Amino acid sequence: MYGGVGGMEIRQSGIRDVTCGNNVVVYEPANIYGCTLYDEVFVGPFVEIQRHCVIGRGTRIQSHSFLCEYVTVGERCFIGHNVTFANDLFKRGGPDADAANWLRIRIGHDVTVGSGAVILTDFVCDGAVIGAGSVVVKPVTVRGVYAGNPARLLRTL
Repeated sequence: MYGGVGGMEIRQSGIRDVTCGNNVVVYEPANIYGCTLYDEVFVGPFVEIQRHCVIGRGTRIQSHSFLCEYVTVGERCFIGHNVTFANDLFKRGGPDADAANWLRIRIGHDVTVGSGAVILTDFVCDGAVIGAGSVVVKPVTVRGVYAGNPARLLRTL
């Protein structure tokens, strides 16, 4: 029995409306909906992938990561544990309900994002490495290793 004024509405999470390729592995529990997972994608437990996301072939997404709407991840990427992608940057001082104002985040091919990183930019180039715990606030346009808060280029690759 659920108490409280006005009752409670319970909505089930799960895996629904997903287009996927061959040899995709998803560990439950997961909340994955309205997205595309290409061949050989791996998704760990407690991951949320929202609508309009595209995950490229051979990409691995580790547990507890959150991919908001409109994230495209390239092929052969590694997204570490507890990585957060955010596309509403609260530019008006609070949440913006208009999806037209949200970032469209694009992660290139062969990108590694370390555990606990936060991606707050619209672009990370092919082959970049984002260190664990980093906060990426500007586009990453040079292939290299980035770390810190805010993330900065430590060395090129």
